[in-house]
Amino acid sequence: MSEPTEANAAAEAAPADGTAEPAGGTGRRHVRVVLVDDHRMFRTGVQAEIGQTEQTGVEVVGEAADVDQAVTVITATRPEVVLLDVHLPGGGGVEVLRRCTSLMGDPERPVRFLALSVSDAAEDVIGVIRAGARGYVTKTITGADLIDSIFRVQENDAVFSPRLAGFVLDAFASTDAPPVDEDLDRLTQREREVLRLIARGYAYKEIAKQLFISVKTVESHVSAVLRKLQLSNRHELTRWATARRLV
Repeated sequence: MSEPTEANAAAEAAPADGTAEPAGGTGRRHVRVVLVDDHRMFRTGVQAEIGQTEQTGVEVVGEAADVDQAVTVITATRPEVVLLDVHLPGGGGVEVLRRCTSLMGDPERPVRFLALSVSDAAEDVIGVIRAGARGYVTKTITGADLIDSIFRVQENDAVFSPRLAGFVLDAFASTDAPPVDEDLDRLTQREREVLRLIARGYAYKEIAKQLFISVKTVESHVSAVLRKLQLSNRHELTRWATARRLV
C-alpha cells in the first residue's frame, strides 16, 4: 500500500463524533471500523494489515469475538463500517445484523456492514446480504483491496468478491422468494460449514485446520448435523448435501 502524505493532519481533522470527513475538507479519507471475528489471531492480522491509521485512513475502534460482544461494541462505538465474519458463536453474522437493524437505518450516522469470511457458499452470501450487509468479500482478499472495499462500503457502495456477485444477482433477479429448506434451517452456520466440507471429502483434521477449531469440535458438529438431519453416516450426509447443491 502506498503511504499518503499529511496523514497526521487527516487524523486530526476527523470530527470528534467519529463521522467521516465531509467533502470539501482536506481530501484525506478516514473511516472508523469494528472487527468481528471469533479467531483472535485473524483479528490481530487484519488489525496489523489495515489499522495503521496514518497510512491507511482506517481506525479500528473495537473488536468482538461473538454475537453478544459484537452488538455491545458496535452500539458503544458506532463505527462507520463493521467487518463481519459470517460464522460466529451466538447465532452468526446474520444475528448481528438483525440486532443492529436500527443502527443500519440511522439517517444521520448509519453503521454499514461488510462481510469478511472464509466461506464462499451462496447461502452464506445471500443470507447476510438479505439481512442488510452492503458487501461480502472472502479472506483471500489483499490488504489493499480490503481497505478499498471498506471505504466503498462507507460510501454506501455494494462490494463483492468477483465470483460472489453472481450469487446475489441470481437471488435478487427472481421476484419469487427462494423456498425455505426446513432441514437446512435446523443447522447453525458453523454446522453448515462443516457439512459442506464433509460433503467435499475433507477429513476431520483438514476441516479442523481450515476452520481453526479442534478435531473434537468437528466431531461434535458432525454428530449434531447427523442427529438434526436424521442421517446415519457421512456417506448419507454427502448425498443429502449434493442433492441440495451445497457441495
